[in-house]
Amino acid sequence: MDRCTAGESGGLGIEGYILKSRIRNGGTSLEIPEQEVARYWNDNAKLWADHVRKGWDAYREHFNNPAFFEFIGNLGGKTVLDAGCGEGYNTRMLARSGAQMTGVDISERMIELARQEEQREPLGIRYEVTSFSDLSLFDDASFDAVVSFMALMDGPDFEGVVKEIFRVLRPGGELMFSITHPCFMTKGYGWIPDEDENAVRITVSDYFDRQPWVEHWRFSKGPIPEDTEPFAVPNFPRTLSDYLNALIQAGFVLKRIEEPRPSQEMCEKHLWLQRWRDHAAMFLYVRAVKGDER
Repeated sequence: MDRCTAGESGGLGIEGYILKSRIRNGGTSLEIPEQEVARYWNDNAKLWADHVRKGWDAYREHFNNPAFFEFIGNLGGKTVLDAGCGEGYNTRMLARSGAQMTGVDISERMIELARQEEQREPLGIRYEVTSFSDLSLFDDASFDAVVSFMALMDGPDFEGVVKEIFRVLRPGGELMFSITHPCFMTKGYGWIPDEDENAVRITVSDYFDRQPWVEHWRFSKGPIPEDTEPFAVPNFPRTLSDYLNALIQAGFVLKRIEEPRPSQEMCEKHLWLQRWRDHAAMFLYVRAVKGDER
């Protein structure tokens, strides 16, 4: 899946996404097991695929995808796993560029939609229903590269995920993933407007709060009726060090970190991107290579 969060009520949200509510834990521990994650995404699947395929995820179309595909580079001729592929939108883009793609997702309905599209337009993509923390369907050293588009922050076991990805990568193979930036896109994130309602300051809080939570939001671009049911998205917050230390402990060698910034030209075409050029990084990209076996 590929998604992004919106701001708290009382501040400015992200144009392109309308926040409906955030379910907080109220001081008690909230557990969201993988079975529940799958249920949420099964419920989201049909509407999600319809809106994404219509191009209504504005941040994906105009900012995140162009920047992350440039970060990934050419994967033509390589065997590639898309971890958390959703309905296969980006998996198909990589396949069309010459990569030999396999996609996995925890949601049966997302994979069903991906397989239907593969039947309509055969690209040689294999899709499997499984968590990216359990890749036992695949032998050791099965892939040249693993990519993940805006998905790894939405699972409860990041440490288990990177261990499994390390296992299925060939020696020297690369993991490249995008996530919402953990330093800015926190549970307490929001915008402060000026007198003209322009976002001029970002607020960040609850950075060290690792309790999972569920966010309800929908895309705001496109002719989407106001009464459209919002997506329910489980979120598993982590600190920057949580992500990077898990990679190091799994045996990965960090090669590149990027915090994409919209160009001024991009902001002139899409005014709602200006705040992400001026004030903070919305996304974090990581490239890591499989080092020596442990």
